[in-house]
Amino acid sequence: MTPRVLAVLGCLLFLLLWAEGREKARRLQTPEKKATRESKPWVAQGMGRKAKLVSPKPLPKVKSPMNSTAAPSAGKPPASILSQVVARGQFQKVPESLALRAGDALELRCRGRAVRWRYPAHLQDDEEGRLRVKHYAKFSQLLVVNATAADTGEYSCWSLQCQDSPCQEGEDRTGKTFVFFADPQELFVPTEDYYEVVQLRTNRPTLLPCQVTSPLARVTLHREFPPEEVPVDGRDISYDVRRGFTIHRSRPSYAGSLFCMASLGGVRQISTKYMLVYINYPSSAPKPTVRASGTSARVGENFNVTCTVLGEPEVAVDFTWEYPGQKVGRPPYVRERTDLVRRGGQVRQEAESTLYVDEARDVDAGLYTCRAENLEGSASAATCVRVLPAPRGGQPG
Repeated sequence: MTPRVLAVLGCLLFLLLWAEGREKARRLQTPEKKATRESKPWVAQGMGRKAKLVSPKPLPKVKSPMNSTAAPSAGKPPASILSQVVARGQFQKVPESLALRAGDALELRCRGRAVRWRYPAHLQDDEEGRLRVKHYAKFSQLLVVNATAADTGEYSCWSLQCQDSPCQEGEDRTGKTFVFFADPQELFVPTEDYYEVVQLRTNRPTLLPCQVTSPLARVTLHREFPPEEVPVDGRDISYDVRRGFTIHRSRPSYAGSLFCMASLGGVRQISTKYMLVYINYPSSAPKPTVRASGTSARVGENFNVTCTVLGEPEVAVDFTWEYPGQKVGRPPYVRERTDLVRRGGQVRQEAESTLYVDEARDVDAGLYTCRAENLEGSASAATCVRVLPAPRGGQPG
């Protein structure tokens, strides 16, 4: 072979070896199998040449909140923010009521950035400094030292939401408890009144607040004259150890002097005497209607305006009038009456007031307003009357 042929063959051999080297390098960089859409992803485990391709473990399934059978947290009652300090660094959730002894100390904590407290009113004016309230960054502390029977009552707190200014009360951030301070010498919470007048109203329950200092005391209700025990059936009259006796259905027979009697450990005491005065209160304020004998009257004619209230029997209604003639001192002439009528199958009371205007003048033209008032409130109604000139013939015919 000539040198020229040998040179050509050498070049071809070099090109073949170079192409084979590039193909081997490409195969080392690219896996032989390419992942398809159905194949699982692979990850490398190990180090260096011993690394192998393995399938990753599947992630645990998380249940959607919409498919969860657990009760939503929104349905749970809000947690109380009030707790009792029972020892240094020891706290407990306060129950609905606490029973302590007179002379003990009461320490409560209320969680929140801006806390307000409510407690028996006399503690606010206590000159001995037995009540101490301190506010901290995340809670507030209430401390009552040397407690007495008079400190018995409800203690509550609420937290204000102060993220924005001004602060707003958060109704879901509250806590309360009723604390008894038992005193063997004071079965009832002491008061300064020997007699207390209480309205026995027909439109709302009546409370006799004879609160005891111990939840173990047995309490009964009595009438002073004639001396007898008043039955408590839980329907007409009920008893709550934290509040006293509640009369749910007021009756005239309950009127008079009543008192509570408590007994505990061989000791018996009576409470403040309550003088009950029966008052038939209406269920609502009156709703008057006004009508005139005519929308207009001529000079010299007589006319009248009537105000009517339809309400409950035996409920007093007071009427007052405002009319144009008041400006010039025109004397009013008013007549009132009260009758029982039947409306819609029920017996109602019809109270009526009529204002008479004799010999109408120009000053009598204008607005006539009637205001009706009972023990529950007042309301008014009005009508307008025009006064026309007299006929040309002189006196009206």
